[in-house]
Amino acid sequence: MKSGKLRIPGKKALLKGFGDPEVVVMDVTETAIERPQKKQKKYFSGKKKYHSLKMQVVINQKTKEIICLHFGPGHCHDFNLFKNSPVHFHPEPDSLQDSGYQGIKKYHSNSYTPKKKPKKGSLFALQKDYHLALSQDIVGIKHINRSLKIFKILSSRYRNRRRRYGLRCNLLAALYNYELALGAKIQNL
Repeated sequence: MKSGKLRIPGKKALLKGFGDPEVVVMDVTETAIERPQKKQKKYFSGKKKYHSLKMQVVINQKTKEIICLHFGPGHCHDFNLFKNSPVHFHPEPDSLQDSGYQGIKKYHSNSYTPKKKPKKGSLFALQKDYHLALSQDIVGIKHINRSLKIFKILSSRYRNRRRRYGLRCNLLAALYNYELALGAKIQNL
C-alpha cells in the first residue's frame, strides 16, 4: 500500500477532471452478509431477500479503470446511496447509469439513464434504440463487478467486520486497476 501502486484515483479525481474522462459509468453491486444481531432492517435487501452491504462503483468508460467506490447498507436504494455519498462529478464529463438512478439529472446535467415506460403505454422505436445503445455502453461496468466478485470475499457471504468492508473493497479495486495497468503495459511492448 505504501508503494502507491495499489491505489484508486478517488472522489477528488472526479471533481478535478483527472485527465479527460469523457464518460464515467456508475453502478451498484451487493454482497451478502450474515444476519446482524441488531438493526436487521437496515441491512435487509428487499430485492435480493437477504442481508447485504452495497458497493457503488464509478469507472472511466474508456480505460475501464475504477475511479472510486462508496458503500452503504443493503436497505439503501441505489440513487439514495449516490445522494448521500461524497461522490460528485465534474460538470463536463457524461455519466451513464441504469434505471436505478432516475432523477440524477438534478445533480449532474450530463447524465443519461433509460426512460421509463409510461403507465399503460409503450416506448417509441427511437426510445428503444436509445435504451439499446445505452445498455451497450453500460455493460462494461457489469463485467467489472463480475471481475471484483471473482474474489471469494465479495462473491460469498461476507463474514468479517462490516466496518472493514470498505477497506477490503478498496484494496480489491486497487488490485483490479493494477492488473489492468500491467495488461496495458504488456500489450504496448
